[in-house]
Amino acid sequence: MSPRPGFVLDVDRSTPPTLFWHGENYRLERLPVGSRVLYPPEPVAALTDPDGAVRQALVEPLGDSPPLPELLHAGMRLTICFDDISLPLPPMRRPDNRQRVIEAVLELAAEAGVDDVVLIAALALHRRMTDDELRHALGDRVFNAFAPNGLLLQHDAEDPSALVHVGTTDAGEDVEINKRAAESDLIVYVNINLVAMDGGWKSTATGLASYKSLRHHHNVRTMQHSKSFMDQHRSELHSSNWRMGKVIRDAGVKIFQIETTLNSDTFPSQFAFLQKREWEWSAKDRAAFLASSKALDRTPSRVARSIFHSIKAPHAMTSVQAGEVEAVHQRTTEKVYEQQLVPVEGQTDIVTMGLPYICPYNVNSVMNPILVACLGLGYFFNLYRGKPVVREGGVAILSHPTPWEFNPVHHPSYIDFFEQVLAETTDPLEIEAKFEEDFATDPWYIHLYRTSYAYHGVHPFYMWYWCAHALQHLGGVIIVGGDPKSVRRLGFKSASTLVDALEMASDIVGRSPTITHLHCPPLMIADVT
Repeated sequence: MSPRPGFVLDVDRSTPPTLFWHGENYRLERLPVGSRVLYPPEPVAALTDPDGAVRQALVEPLGDSPPLPELLHAGMRLTICFDDISLPLPPMRRPDNRQRVIEAVLELAAEAGVDDVVLIAALALHRRMTDDELRHALGDRVFNAFAPNGLLLQHDAEDPSALVHVGTTDAGEDVEINKRAAESDLIVYVNINLVAMDGGWKSTATGLASYKSLRHHHNVRTMQHSKSFMDQHRSELHSSNWRMGKVIRDAGVKIFQIETTLNSDTFPSQFAFLQKREWEWSAKDRAAFLASSKALDRTPSRVARSIFHSIKAPHAMTSVQAGEVEAVHQRTTEKVYEQQLVPVEGQTDIVTMGLPYICPYNVNSVMNPILVACLGLGYFFNLYRGKPVVREGGVAILSHPTPWEFNPVHHPSYIDFFEQVLAETTDPLEIEAKFEEDFATDPWYIHLYRTSYAYHGVHPFYMWYWCAHALQHLGGVIIVGGDPKSVRRLGFKSASTLVDALEMASDIVGRSPTITHLHCPPLMIADVT
């Protein structure tokens, strides 16, 4: 039987309370009669033989690429690059898609007599992965074969000796990427596409780039002109990456792109109620919700965080495509839309979102206030194709505890950004002009990025810029249940309950607003007409 597509529920008097995520917990909230709830589609069917599908994709590539075996030969330099810990969310059960694909590529390389092979985690300006995280993504065989021999590397965007300037786009954008990759006979890029924003030329032009390159598209203007990160043709971020991709291709850098997609089977069976529509909860689901939510109410946040970050999602591979970058990405995007698109008629005055405990930048870490803003306004707000779910001048209501809490190892520059920069201004353009260069070039932040497990000094700026389109579009942002001091520092309004937040929002959008709730995760993309 086919999985059910996404669903838009019109709330009436018989509608049960709606589940809202709230960091390391969740709540049931009663939405006003007449509200809408957007439910994601059910998980699409997984591939019955994912390993066989991977092998087939490698020998039957898309676009004008030869099959991978024809590109491999003795004496060549092969570099296999792969996505970092930022996805999937939550991390998937083993074997990870990256393990499946890389093992298949290495088998072909061995058959061809290729003995100069290096693996590189495409970090961009993200933190380095731990050995346990690398082992989980790559599997024991790959990790044990490459890591002890110094052949498993992590991209260093601040090592001049490990970078090469490939060229400049027609728009004057520098293209500087990983030297080992650029000077190889072939790059095989192994990608997981959790959302439509992932993959394509963004893999190499962002994942393997330096700050000198990234600043051209990770800036306020680009974010304000990206009208949906999930729609490539309306995203200036993608346009810049595609221009850079042309420079990479024209410079003779050969790339064999491999992209995989996942279904939305996000939570293990004990949390099955999180993926169901509330009126379909069984007695077992209701009992699981009550027991877990009450237990979490009594659990210290650090312990709850540890529990949730131990979850491994039962995501399953739904497609794999390989070959020429743009042909691969076109097919991949179709597969992502197949899983995530929900048709939605018309925009709304107020959009509500329950934000979970995890985003791409706090895996095994704390969701600090800047990341709360980025998840709500940078990611969830942009889960649309066509038009935003909320109208221009409307209000976003986010539910999250928003603690004034940071991981000092992972997010050292975030602390200073929050306590110094946002204390002076929350305006993205002013922040960019006045503070970015100092943080981006600070020797201590660079040292921690290169030698510890810290995000780059400029990373909190990028997370704030990620909110720029939403901040420009919205008339107000309210956080329910957040630490009032943290919320004020972000420049938003704080409410103790959803009822209070809706009352506050009425001052901006009027007394009888339309309300739409995004019921995620699992992820969806609202196709708004």
